[in-house]
Amino acid sequence: MTALRWGILATGGIAHAFTADLNTAGRTVSAVGSRRLESAQEFATTYGIPRAHGSYEELAADPEVDIIYIATPHSHHLPAAALALAHGKHVLIEKPLTLDADQAVAIRDLAADHGLLAMEAMWTRYLPHMVRLREILDAGVIGEVRLLSADHTQNLPTDPAHRLNDLSLGGGALLDLGIYPVSFAWDILGEPDEIRATARLGETGADTDVAISVRHASGGVSSLLTSSRAAGANAAQIVGTKGRIEIDGVFYAPTSFRVFDLDGTLVEEFHTEIEGRGMQFQALYAEKLIAEGRTDGDLLPIAESVAIMGTLDEIRRQIGVEYPRS
Repeated sequence: MTALRWGILATGGIAHAFTADLNTAGRTVSAVGSRRLESAQEFATTYGIPRAHGSYEELAADPEVDIIYIATPHSHHLPAAALALAHGKHVLIEKPLTLDADQAVAIRDLAADHGLLAMEAMWTRYLPHMVRLREILDAGVIGEVRLLSADHTQNLPTDPAHRLNDLSLGGGALLDLGIYPVSFAWDILGEPDEIRATARLGETGADTDVAISVRHASGGVSSLLTSSRAAGANAAQIVGTKGRIEIDGVFYAPTSFRVFDLDGTLVEEFHTEIEGRGMQFQALYAEKLIAEGRTDGDLLPIAESVAIMGTLDEIRRQIGVEYPRS
């Protein structure tokens, strides 16, 4: 077990997945909070958590919690993070960081004011296959990266009342699924300098299918697809002047990849073998930063999370999707 004590804010599916991986990694989970005490108690029983709170405020005020994982719908990330930070807690916020760049800036500034860590839970960045992939790219094995393609496409519920289709909760394929290929392209090729997007919208006005073409300031070009109504390969490819890397589906989860040279000869094959789903690696990274007295990381700095929200804002502007404001 570790000295850093985790609190879990909200008890939906992603909170279950993350907490299971925290337990797998031997992390200390001290408390869980929900808007319903019964839900928090059930969650606590499932994962052996000693304290269950019937409100987010009680969780944030818990003196036995050092860092809070925020697992609410996108629309509630900012108020939940603000609450936790105000009570002196570090925060790991489920991706995407917020609904838009303005909200992301607010979290960035609040964390800086309090001298605390605010980190986006883009778990892909911290997975073993991504660590090795960056080493290969940095070593120039495939030369200059010119092209990248990635898709995150799923067949998800079509019920208009489901949160995935509710614009007031940030529903749509882009924020739930498209964030993965967009963040992946940022990771490999850096910031965009030109974005072109087109989409199909569903019954509620939420985006269901989005195609995105990006030219990056680095000179590379990426092609990104996301859908909540059709399931594809969920694979990715990186093409350079000396070779290519093919990442198996599901590219954003623990997976395998192969490196080929220009002649198509296999140079390296990587397979991930881990315990659990893989969400623990982001938690381990957050704990390491805090232990070192740092409030920002190198793999996904808060400034980059803010900028990625700006990219998502531009895509939404082009496809005509707006989230209602209360």
